[in-house]
Amino acid sequence: MTKKAVNTDVLLASIIKGIEEVKGNDIDILDLRGIDTAVCDYFIICNGNSNTQVNAIVNSIQKLVSKELKDKPWHVEGTDNAEWVLMDYVDVVVHVFQKQIREFYNIEGLWGDAQITTIPTNY
Repeated sequence: MTKKAVNTDVLLASIIKGIEEVKGNDIDILDLRGIDTAVCDYFIICNGNSNTQVNAIVNSIQKLVSKELKDKPWHVEGTDNAEWVLMDYVDVVVHVFQKQIREFYNIEGLWGDAQITTIPTNY
């Protein structure tokens, strides 16, 4: 049985909506399609203010994507300590950080060749 392909743009929109529903901060989309060594098409990076908010963001994304697209992540890791949670939707990888951990690892700097789109928030 083959998995039904999910439109990447719709997946991106659902993930962003899930982040915004629980007030995730500093949302960036890194377009990796032009980088030969990239492991996926997009990274979505955001941060929460605490372990509780990081887990709330992850749960919100999973619930919304499941409800709207009938899709679930291929793999999720990092929920135990909730400092950096990685959600792998194959073509899109979501990184949910606590602010200080995000600054330390500087994923945007590591993928400096990627086109970065910042999503403005009103909260």
